[in-house]
Amino acid sequence: MLSDQEFLRYNRQIMLPEIGEHGQARLANAHVLMVGAGGLGSSAALYLAGAGIGTLVIADDDEVDSSNLQRQIIYRDQHQGQSKAAMAAEQVRALNPHIRVRAVKARLADQRLAMEVELADVVLDCSDNLPTRHAVNQACFKASKILIAGAAIRWQGQLMPFDFRQGVGPCYHCLFPYDPAAKAPAMNCSNSGIAGPVVGIVGTLQALETIKAITEAGQVGFATLQQFDGLTMAWQKFNLAQDKCCPVCGAGVNNDNP
Repeated sequence: MLSDQEFLRYNRQIMLPEIGEHGQARLANAHVLMVGAGGLGSSAALYLAGAGIGTLVIADDDEVDSSNLQRQIIYRDQHQGQSKAAMAAEQVRALNPHIRVRAVKARLADQRLAMEVELADVVLDCSDNLPTRHAVNQACFKASKILIAGAAIRWQGQLMPFDFRQGVGPCYHCLFPYDPAAKAPAMNCSNSGIAGPVVGIVGTLQALETIKAITEAGQVGFATLQQFDGLTMAWQKFNLAQDKCCPVCGAGVNNDNP
């Protein structure tokens, strides 16, 4: 049952027949893990909080820098030098004090990552580096969780939702094979640039797909790559195929092994 206060707060969302009271209750009972509180996470966190996600865990080991403020809209100038996870959690609480928010001021990896993923219903990969993206992908596959991954650089944005609840791929590694020993140059916002609204669009879409997955409203674009070009406003959508030799989700993988 929703309280009168919840009806008032979320009534525009409850009015949607695809969500309704039942969907709003699902959101209130959901546990979402957001890995990364940068440009993607800034938009995603605000919209998830506004929608009434019951529990939101925000993990990031970085501090707010002046160069972040061009696109990481959850932060304010006075937040410089402070923990991103803590400040993002503070802003989320200010927006919606009725949800539970927990800040993890660390880069999730290994057992701690596995534990946080296990607790979550949906995981958002809002990180900005390949090692973390692949670690999150592997942890979500092992735990049979929904993963909503996003990325943005320059004028390009990418959205990649994966549903691992049945223990099958494809996964992020199928799309972007990764060898930790390879010394390929890293491309990121620091050395390649980023148009702020592009990263905001992708983060907002991550939140939208998360809300749809939890409420079962509409069709989530699982196992697809959706690519946005901010210069031309063009969208491209590709269906993803599983790599049968993928070390994460391929045939013969033993999910009990690290």
